[in-house]
Amino acid sequence: MRVVISADMEGTCGVVSWVQVMPPEEGGGSGPTSTAEYERARSRMTREVNAAIEGALAGGADEVIVNDSHDGMRNLVPEELHPACRFVSGSDKPLGMAQGVELPGVGALLYTGYHAKAGTTAAPLAHTWTGWLNDVRFDGVSTGEFGINAAVAGYFGVPVALVTGDAVAVAQVQAMLGDRVVGVAVKEGYSTFAALHLHPETAQQRIREGAKAAVERAAGLAPWTMPPGTTVELDFDHQSRADAGATLAGVTRVGDRMISFGTPDGLAFIQTFRAVMRAAGIRMSP
Repeated sequence: MRVVISADMEGTCGVVSWVQVMPPEEGGGSGPTSTAEYERARSRMTREVNAAIEGALAGGADEVIVNDSHDGMRNLVPEELHPACRFVSGSDKPLGMAQGVELPGVGALLYTGYHAKAGTTAAPLAHTWTGWLNDVRFDGVSTGEFGINAAVAGYFGVPVALVTGDAVAVAQVQAMLGDRVVGVAVKEGYSTFAALHLHPETAQQRIREGAKAAVERAAGLAPWTMPPGTTVELDFDHQSRADAGATLAGVTRVGDRMISFGTPDGLAFIQTFRAVMRAAGIRMSP
């Protein structure tokens, strides 16, 4: 069985600040940056991914594909990755954070370093996709990046088997996808910018154990599939983003800052979603 790991960064043990997860080339455009803080966080991210790789292999995976899923998607340290894996990097990917699930023989998608959805309290760095998307809803049910990626994976018949990150993120994933998804909480949030953490080595050991258990039970998991005709609603932080998104075919303005579109399945969803987000990522002034 081939396993795919979607590796995010905000849910990594020890991370509680945008400074820690902001690549220095951002140059402060989205806030302050620190090369030292970012390098430490990306190294811990890589070690947590390695723990998941080791656990997946111990659980019976024949191959592990790692998809770097944070920001510009060039965060993992290639030289430090487990040599048994192959990895996907770069942000121009048709399936985004779920890239890899389309490959033949994939039996499970594992989430590492995941965070809670936008608007969540007591959840470090909670957001969905970007800082200016306030909510994503499937037929009125709010979700986060975990739901977006589960819908894509489900189209290809791949179940989500593991989530690691903060405690609230783990709870949100299991509430949507079921408690048979193995959850490993590496920290408990006090607020958006504070948490109580495990020691990084303890976190890595628990991820290793969790990934092993997740792969062992993956065959008994059902993928989460998006019902045909699902209505997707996107709620933005500013009306100008809805202005831009509503210019796309099949997209309807349903509120001052909200657009919606119908979708037949998870693949069509991610294609439309990515197009809307590109259009909505406009300058806030002419």
